[in-house]
Amino acid sequence: MPDGTSRFSTLDGKPIYHFMGCSTFAEYTVVAEISCAVVSEKAPLDKVCLFGCGVSTGLGAVLKTCAVEEGATVAVFGLGAVGLAVIQAAKMRKARRIFAIDMNEKKFEMARQLGATDCLNPSTYGDKPIQTVIVEMTTWGVDYTFDATGNTEVMCAALECAHRGWGVSCVIGVAASGKLLQTRPFQLITGRTWKGTAFGGWKSRVDVPLLVQQYLEGELPIDHYVTHEFEGVDKINDAIHSLHEGGCLRAVVSYAKP
Repeated sequence: MPDGTSRFSTLDGKPIYHFMGCSTFAEYTVVAEISCAVVSEKAPLDKVCLFGCGVSTGLGAVLKTCAVEEGATVAVFGLGAVGLAVIQAAKMRKARRIFAIDMNEKKFEMARQLGATDCLNPSTYGDKPIQTVIVEMTTWGVDYTFDATGNTEVMCAALECAHRGWGVSCVIGVAASGKLLQTRPFQLITGRTWKGTAFGGWKSRVDVPLLVQQYLEGELPIDHYVTHEFEGVDKINDAIHSLHEGGCLRAVVSYAKP
């Protein structure tokens, strides 16, 4: 909990703590009041749970953190649910050109459905860095680039294909513990901005209920992110395995009622 205590029992004499303050991999949990948002009773929890993190983060990175404007160009590295949410939001903002970059070409169909204009697989360009490819396909780069991979090398690639003079590159993906970012000062002194986002810049208690309402009113579709569904808390590992297999965007586990 925020005060360092735990509401869970002990295991082998050691306390069990709350993961990320919530521990939603449990049938019952205790959360701090600040971690709760009141949403419409009409909202289907097996869908609006996506606003708890990933999808809302991708949307907010575009809509709030970077405030992408109409007619801008956008590049998204990583086409999981977060990256695809970036594409969806860029389309909402009427971006002129949207690059979708991923090694898994199975993700391209959904990316195009959501608004991607160019889908690129870095492995098909041999030794040529993907940032060089993108710069050559544009004029000095892309207005806004987003990393949704958590790979520090990709984060640097995203920065390097941001437009000289005014390009903005936003880090969304979470890197492995201990990883460091390193770039030449030239990349920044030539006018690029490197920034990060936490939860897409949303204020959860205020903004999540608004996102839910937009969903209920048909303004913000998110059902397409749920590709796998499981029943029962004992299926948690199956859900995680499905994510690793590469064909899953979001797996939703509905816990059986007591």
